[in-house]
Amino acid sequence: MKNKDNKKVVYWLFTGCFLIFIMVVVGGITRLTNSGLSISDYKLITGTIPPLTEEQWIEEFEFYKQFPEYQKLHYHFTLEDFKGIYFWEWIHRVIGRLIGLVFIIPFLYFLVTKQLSRPTIYKSIVLLFLGGFQGFLGWYMVKSGLVDMPAVSHYRLAAHLTTAFVTFAYCFWVAMDLLYPKKKVVNKSFRNLIWVGMIVLMVQIIWGAFVAGLDAGWIHNFWPWMTGGEWVHETVYIEQKPLWRNFIEGKSGVQFVHRYLAYAVVAAVLYIWYRSRSLQLTLPQQRGIQWLVGLVFLQFVLGVLTLIYAVPLWLGVAHQVGAFFLLTAMTFTLHRFSR
Repeated sequence: MKNKDNKKVVYWLFTGCFLIFIMVVVGGITRLTNSGLSISDYKLITGTIPPLTEEQWIEEFEFYKQFPEYQKLHYHFTLEDFKGIYFWEWIHRVIGRLIGLVFIIPFLYFLVTKQLSRPTIYKSIVLLFLGGFQGFLGWYMVKSGLVDMPAVSHYRLAAHLTTAFVTFAYCFWVAMDLLYPKKKVVNKSFRNLIWVGMIVLMVQIIWGAFVAGLDAGWIHNFWPWMTGGEWVHETVYIEQKPLWRNFIEGKSGVQFVHRYLAYAVVAAVLYIWYRSRSLQLTLPQQRGIQWLVGLVFLQFVLGVLTLIYAVPLWLGVAHQVGAFFLLTAMTFTLHRFSR
């Protein structure tokens, strides 16, 4: 038993967390540079190697020209322009394959050498399923932009991004289980409060993906008002019919929800901090809440700057990274109050 769930297993899980983080960062760059539809097919093995000769590049470019993004949006592209967007989608897919290998090969090694406890085996299988499902969602998302319009479904984008965040959070949680194996008495009321904060944060992440998928960050670039002193711009209500569709499919409506959910996330974190003041906390619990408060304000500021500067690449990526770190802090805090 002493050899089970050892430090090597923990390092493996944290390596997976790090690679998922890199994957999300590169995915954000891919999205913000409009590179996601540059590779129009999926080849698991041969797709790992990019075009190496001028003839191969021309062949790949000619294949790209058959799809709506080139025909309706990038018809002015030269071969060099195509190479620029191809790179980000290619590296995004290569990292995805690398993550698969990093999860599968060590898992099989630890399994054969009996270095995993039964609970960790079950959790690892869940991780493998989440990783495979994430890869499927990535291609499912890309396919939606290869038919009529040169844009992926914002629903599929949200599913792809949210699954990446969930996979990271679960992998991090499993690693924390091994780092803190001893269970303690749990304050269920406070733990449930943190769960509420986690749910609000995940809903905000989903609507952030909607904003990205609909390019809704390029409108209403004012704060705290949406436009010209208006807290709620009139287009929030009139882009889609019936009314409720504005808040999941209308650019103004989706941005409106994302704006005001940000206040809800800040309020939830501050309430968690306020309630924690009356509790006897361990050092990890204190650190978790301190990081949670600091990161939620940083993320809020990044969101405001991203909006008012109309989503420059570096700010858009920084805002996505901020969401990742905030989720990490929330996961860590929830874990420390759960066992």
